[in-house]
Amino acid sequence: MQMKKKNKIYRIMYLFFTVLIILSIIYIINFFSLKNEASKQSELLNNINIEAEEIPNEEIAKGLQGTKQEKTERMLQVEALKQQNSDIVGWLEIENTNINYPVLQGTDNEYYMTHNYKKEKSKNGSIFLDKDYDWNISSNNFLIYGHNLKNGTMFQELLKYESESYYVQHPTIRFTTENDDAIYNIISVFKSKVYYKSEKNVFRYYFFINPETEEEYNDFVANVKNASLYDIDKTAVYGDQLITLSTCSYYTEDGRFVVVGKKVL
Repeated sequence: MQMKKKNKIYRIMYLFFTVLIILSIIYIINFFSLKNEASKQSELLNNINIEAEEIPNEEIAKGLQGTKQEKTERMLQVEALKQQNSDIVGWLEIENTNINYPVLQGTDNEYYMTHNYKKEKSKNGSIFLDKDYDWNISSNNFLIYGHNLKNGTMFQELLKYESESYYVQHPTIRFTTENDDAIYNIISVFKSKVYYKSEKNVFRYYFFINPETEEEYNDFVANVKNASLYDIDKTAVYGDQLITLSTCSYYTEDGRFVVVGKKVL
């Protein structure tokens, strides 16, 4: 009788460890699969053969002072990428980080949460521009979203900006479209959340895309500066193009982590 009990315990233990091993293998396969997909997106820009000279960041910034910017290699590459998918509107990069991806814009803010730049189903999703950004008007804010993934891809590294020393090492954002290749100085880093409609007197940064008035613009800048986790001496004035990068943060329910930059003119 005792032997039967032992055999039963051994069978249960064997079954438990077998299931554990299988789940571990599945996790490892998924982890490296997602990492590999993100790596392919990062390398996509470099795999397009276009004969043009790469222009250093500082020269791009100086070139923006002209009335019309010459086409850089990256601008030409974005044009080429649009031939693969017309929803590709630009390329986003933060130097010396994993953030180096095409930016897409769909007709809603759901599709590219679950699809890659090839329109294939993907747990990674894509980096995407808010659907309401209107390219036909003089908008002031590129509101761009991305997942915070545990494997370190997409916008996960944005959370490192919680450390001021990380900001000091990575103070700029580069965003390239087919018509512009721009550097943005970061002016604010802050935590936020998606608020309930019933909550009053809160800062809903995610509503600021196409400001209609100077007052609306100035209120946004004042709010992001006030919310910043640490002092950043750079700021923005009405008319400056802004870029806002947003990802999930689990410090609170529906938490968000946000980085805001202004275009270097």
